Amino acid sequence: MDYPAKSSSHKNQTQWLVFRTNRLSLRLDRRVPKVLLGLLLATIAAMIWSIGQGEYPVPPLDVVRTIFGLPTDNADFGFIVNTLRLPRTLVAWGVGMALAISGTITQGITRNPLASPDIIGINAGAALAAVSLIVAFPAVPISLLPVAAFGGALGVAILIYLIAWNGGSSPVRLILVGIGFSLIAGAFTELMITFGNIYDVSQALVWLAGSVYGRSWTQVFAFIPWLVVFGLLSLLLSRELNTLQLGDDVAMSLGSRLEWQRGWLLLCSVALAGSAVATAGSIGFVGLMAPHIARQLVGPSHEGLLPVAALTGGLVVVAADLIGRLLFAPIELPCGIVTAVIGAPYFLYLLIRARKTSTT
Repeated sequence: MDYPAKSSSHKNQTQWLVFRTNRLSLRLDRRVPKVLLGLLLATIAAMIWSIGQGEYPVPPLDVVRTIFGLPTDNADFGFIVNTLRLPRTLVAWGVGMALAISGTITQGITRNPLASPDIIGINAGAALAAVSLIVAFPAVPISLLPVAAFGGALGVAILIYLIAWNGGSSPVRLILVGIGFSLIAGAFTELMITFGNIYDVSQALVWLAGSVYGRSWTQVFAFIPWLVVFGLLSLLLSRELNTLQLGDDVAMSLGSRLEWQRGWLLLCSVALAGSAVATAGSIGFVGLMAPHIARQLVGPSHEGLLPVAALTGGLVVVAADLIGRLLFAPIELPCGIVTAVIGAPYFLYLLIRARKTSTT
């Protein structure tokens, strides 16, 4: 492991941490470890606070004691914390991380800071498949929802890729075709809701709002493999995202297998977004906001950007779920509504900033 000296005497020059083994080389911005630690501590604090809030408040110290199996003054805390609230909070954290990683990959593949899985149609494809399962095939076990959502997201992603192909996959064509498919999938989803059974439709509408309400350990254990496998694969491919940022011609001149890399990265993005949508419904704008916040914290290099964006996204969804429960208590707002209220103005801000940048 090497710790290189400053690359320049300029005080604003980025300093890097370089980790080397015989088969692996990893370069991180020196800010990354500190930022990751800060985000992790903030997330733990937010999760403890979130678990303690509700109709039956649990003091923070008792939350910690209950999670670690230590005795407390109230025997009911075990059921409230470990059965009702901890799985919900873990789902919110995991879904936020998955959406953030998916958004970072999408922006890297398209080289567009305004791209995200919910804007270019991946989330819409997952939602269409999941709503179809809920409304049109109510007899099918709900345990197949993640598989259906992944299939819908993958199907839309393949169609986007094929239609955008013209001797190569242009980032601009990917975005334009993706937006079109997002609108088409949204229209078909509305059609399914219009003609569905009222009971099934009510379930689908609650799910579409994006909520972690009532999530149990079953959803946690079903979602963890998707997050771990494709999250780790994304981290291993982070250097390829850096290469793609140089442009197709430069990347190919460096020996990059462009379409192969885009295909694997797109698979990771689809799997993470699809599993997140299947677990918590449509939670928008997390995949757009988290990468931008992470870039402000640690810069554009994806080796550090991906883990920082993941923790940022997890913190955003945990905070959104907490706000949704406290804002109009005892009425709970789905966290998807909270992220939309925050994310829509943020998206407009990014559009205005991009316009000002292009005119200067």
